[in-house]
Amino acid sequence: MSVTNIMSINFKPMSDIVKRMWEWFLVIISLKQRVNTDVTSVNPVHKTSLTTHDGLVESILENEVIKQNMSLNLIASENLISKAVTEVRTNVFSNKNAEGYRGGRYYEGCVFADELEKVTIGRAKRLFKCKHANVQPYSGSQMNQAVMLALLSSGDTIVSMDFEYGEHLPHESVVNISGMWFKSITYGIDPKTGTIDMNEVLNVVIRHRPKLIIVGTGSYPRTIDWKAFRRVADMVDSSLLADISHIAGLIVTGLYPSPIDYCDVVTTTTHRSLRGPHGGLILSNNRKLFDRVSAVLFPRLQGEPMMDVIAAKAVALFEVNKNGYKTWVRSVVENAKAMAERFKNKKIDVVTNGTDNHLVIIDLKTLGLAGKQVTSWLDRCYIMLNKNIISNDLLSTNTTSCLKLGTCACTSRGLKRVDFEKVADMVADILLEGKNKGEISLSLETSTRKQVLELAGKYPICY
Repeated sequence: MSVTNIMSINFKPMSDIVKRMWEWFLVIISLKQRVNTDVTSVNPVHKTSLTTHDGLVESILENEVIKQNMSLNLIASENLISKAVTEVRTNVFSNKNAEGYRGGRYYEGCVFADELEKVTIGRAKRLFKCKHANVQPYSGSQMNQAVMLALLSSGDTIVSMDFEYGEHLPHESVVNISGMWFKSITYGIDPKTGTIDMNEVLNVVIRHRPKLIIVGTGSYPRTIDWKAFRRVADMVDSSLLADISHIAGLIVTGLYPSPIDYCDVVTTTTHRSLRGPHGGLILSNNRKLFDRVSAVLFPRLQGEPMMDVIAAKAVALFEVNKNGYKTWVRSVVENAKAMAERFKNKKIDVVTNGTDNHLVIIDLKTLGLAGKQVTSWLDRCYIMLNKNIISNDLLSTNTTSCLKLGTCACTSRGLKRVDFEKVADMVADILLEGKNKGEISLSLETSTRKQVLELAGKYPICY
């Protein structure tokens, strides 16, 4: 093999730097072949495996695999990533410090880091149909904090959905740094319908004239009118941020309206309906504003980007373009609708009387049950889901009067509509017996666990 045989990558000419790197690589390979040197004998750390190095951590990982395989995951903010994303999540870029942005790194040797980030940005822009994308945020909190710090000064007013109606902590909560830095004003939902009341939003915005309005989707199962929020924001000259972390997968497939043409900035995590690694994206069509946000993300909030995670983001975004992804998203929504209907048939109160996305929100107040109690019962039956705050909740945030279910993870696993209906029946039986007896019987727990194990066994998680 010679350098002349690899002078192009993807049929594009190599740069001089890449050529030199290939030359050095080929020299090393040639020397290794001549002396028949085992590289791992020279550098023992290269042959250290988890099995021989840290059996304790390995056993914890093995136990987690068993737990995930034998249980059903209805946690709305979780998903099941593909084998490809799993494989690339730990890669050679873990060794590379690429602090800064493309073309302006603070460390040398970032030619391929630049290429990787360029590819990931391009995929994000094409999927979300936006002009600008930052793929470096470590998490949902940091992507939103970057927007706030770029657009606001300390003490400025933010308007967002009340945390008591299930909104994200980083949007306004006093226990989060966002609520400490800025003055937080909230809007609620219509207590009768459970949906956003745009008249209330307008009244709150006109009264407080915020610098930023945040529209989130953390516990909102219905379609959001982005255009209506834009009209409200324009009335007071406010910036508008949409956090689409839960519904990004629906948006990129056209199954849910996109906010990109109405909002100044759009943020999303990559690990929920995008089926990628934990991390975030910042999207915008406004170049000047986007540059301000990027300048805050680095260096004010984050240091070097996690290039290994960005590689996993790139693969996940690539998978979104595959034909099967839209079919999967459509199934996610259909499965959520099927569960909602099943609960309603069992006379269990579903918030907003249904869903438009992957979320099913159950009001436990009419059953006289607490979310913490119910999730404990379900956990004993190998069904995992979240307790959640709800409108007019009289219980604490650690107890709650609500359950939040999501269908992403189990749909990724392969469960069909009929399977979700069975799972809804299992959950409903536990709720109804809990209402009547204040506890679930050993016989119900045993029979439910058996059904879960049979269903989980039909759809093993295999990497």
